[in-house]
Amino acid sequence: MSHLPPSPDSPQPESLITYPSLFPIKVMGAKVDGLVHAITHIARQFDPQFDAATIELRESKGGKYLGVTITVNATSREQLDEIYRTLSTHPMVKVVL
Repeated sequence: MSHLPPSPDSPQPESLITYPSLFPIKVMGAKVDGLVHAITHIARQFDPQFDAATIELRESKGGKYLGVTITVNATSREQLDEIYRTLSTHPMVKVVL
């Protein structure tokens, strides 16, 4: 039995996320001044009601890196894709999960 790849005309699979939904995003970067502010600024670009009080910080064992978890109100797959793309291309950010 062979499995054929989906054709370009076939519909996209439905999302496992129900929109709108609170969606956590983990961002990691070097622990430098301005990292949290930059991430907060990006979050607010895509979620104007983003609450910075919900940010969770986790320092690496050696203290060189900082993990920042933001929770945004996701309204669509396109919005999430743009948030990930914008965060991933920021020069202070190393990883986005």
